[in-house]
Amino acid sequence: MRILLIEDHATVRANTSEQLERAGHEVDVAVDGRSGLLLALAGAYDVLVLDLGLPHLDGLELCRRLRAQRGAGPPVLMLTARDTLDDKLEGFAAGADDYLVKPFEAAELLVRLQALARRSPRAESETLVVDDLRYDLGALRVERAGRPLTLNRVGLRILRELMTAAPRVVTREQLERVLWDGFSPESSVLRSHIYALRKAIDTEGLAPLVQTVRGIGYRLAREGGA
Repeated sequence: MRILLIEDHATVRANTSEQLERAGHEVDVAVDGRSGLLLALAGAYDVLVLDLGLPHLDGLELCRRLRAQRGAGPPVLMLTARDTLDDKLEGFAAGADDYLVKPFEAAELLVRLQALARRSPRAESETLVVDDLRYDLGALRVERAGRPLTLNRVGLRILRELMTAAPRVVTREQLERVLWDGFSPESSVLRSHIYALRKAIDTEGLAPLVQTVRGIGYRLAREGGA
């Protein structure tokens, strides 16, 4: 993989880049948000590793600008010491695809990066439809009752699994296998993505579609539907 690491902490930057290169990956580094954004816009990277607290331009704003200027762009994994649900949701809303809390193990970072790089969307012509929800897989466009919805990469991947299976239940294990190649992150990560997906899809005035099946997983269907 070709990886862009944007991290201002010298020790973390040196250790992380060394671990990634030792695993056989090509790594470019940036020490602040401004230079990191320029590299991200100019280079062809498989994945970005982005620290949240950066000088000149913080990680959230960098991610927002990257998505605005490059559309989908490369997958982004955020590194941060902030681990509350609100912090994670803010990162996902800015366009992040995954979230790793410091301190972290190199093995976990590598597994997550490999999973991100492998699940870049491929052009397809199929359109999935569940109730009044439509997902054009080729254009990566989602609409609910004719209104466009904005979802990040992980949200799109989860939605595809739920829509393909609907109205059947998709287990947590199935989603983790698709998203992280079977590596199970902390339990709040998947819940955070589902929360963001539900917030985007089940807007006020529309019948809720995203259902939690306690202890098992999730499904897409109207309440009371088969």
